[in-house]
Amino acid sequence: MGGRRHRTGQDWKLLKEACTTLLERVPELVDEHLRQLFAHSDVYARVLPYDVQWREAEEAIRIGVETISAPRDSARRDLAYAEEAGRRRAGQGLPLDLLVHAYRNAGYLVWDALMESAGGEPDRLSALMRSATMVWAAVDAQAEAASEAYRATELELRRRTDEQMQALLDALLEGRPAPGLAARAAAGLDLPEHGPYAVVVLRVERRDGREAFHRRIQDPGFRFVWRMRADCELGVVALGAGRELDELAGLLDGRCPGPGGLSPVVTGLAELGHARRLAELALRTCPPDTTGVVRLDQRMPTALVVSQPDLAQRLVSGVFGELLSLEPGDRAVLLETLDAWLACEGSAGRAAGRLYCHRNTVFNRLRRLEQLTSRSLSRPRDLMEMTLALDAYRLASG
Repeated sequence: MGGRRHRTGQDWKLLKEACTTLLERVPELVDEHLRQLFAHSDVYARVLPYDVQWREAEEAIRIGVETISAPRDSARRDLAYAEEAGRRRAGQGLPLDLLVHAYRNAGYLVWDALMESAGGEPDRLSALMRSATMVWAAVDAQAEAASEAYRATELELRRRTDEQMQALLDALLEGRPAPGLAARAAAGLDLPEHGPYAVVVLRVERRDGREAFHRRIQDPGFRFVWRMRADCELGVVALGAGRELDELAGLLDGRCPGPGGLSPVVTGLAELGHARRLAELALRTCPPDTTGVVRLDQRMPTALVVSQPDLAQRLVSGVFGELLSLEPGDRAVLLETLDAWLACEGSAGRAAGRLYCHRNTVFNRLRRLEQLTSRSLSRPRDLMEMTLALDAYRLASG
């Protein structure tokens, strides 16, 4: 408690005498201060041992009393000590409101003790009353100094903690081998070490509304932890009891900015690196126009193609050899027809409706495609090769 405003010489003399007398009672004030704090909240007793709190409170009150009657131009030791105390209490985990309460409580005790020291003498009481505004302004300044230091320290600690948690998450997603990594990450991220997990990888080219889409996919049955990178966002998803991958895919559908890839379910944090690689592989199966999140377990043939780019290139050239020599427009029409026919499950009539042409036109284009590739769409093996070659061609073109 300190601070000096303009005061008469007589007021200062009487205040100094009262403070000098009060210094002898500081241990008594500290005992009462801690008794009242512990009665107010048991959190105080859990933060630090009693003897440590007693020493710190004794020093703070003594500095405050000395500062009250110090010369007006002397250094504000009380504010410097309050800043130090604010930083300590933030690191120790004492809630900010309890820190402020401690300063208020000490202020009341010191003020009451100063009033008692007047002994009912009118001159002394008057001098103290004229100092009241100055004393309580000083208490407010100390509480504010401690609070500002507390908040700054809390932000720094949170930043460091976030960085540590992100480093643990990155290590898991990269699949780095490290003893005890999964257990440390489970404790730090507040996630179960063992249990069903999936990873979603989103290729997000625009960051607008990123927080909004994160809010849209919250669900009590899934716990999401997101990690933003330069060219994508990674989501680690803990599946609640009884929740299935189908439900997760449905939750992500239409809510995430695509394209994206979703891994199969793995059985613990230690397998997140493998899940991340599978989710990225699923993402690689997305054609350029994809806007949704695709599941790897539903794109396995295409995933096999994209996982072997050299073989995929050979497949395209081996199946579509002559087709590739056509004019780009002609080639595009034939491949678009094949794609529509496959999407319509082999129905020429439905494909014609999608392509805005006659069904006979579809048949003619498909026959020409069979001639150029020396393959028949009625033979399963040929159909499989043409389907995979089409996927490989579209992904390579994209």
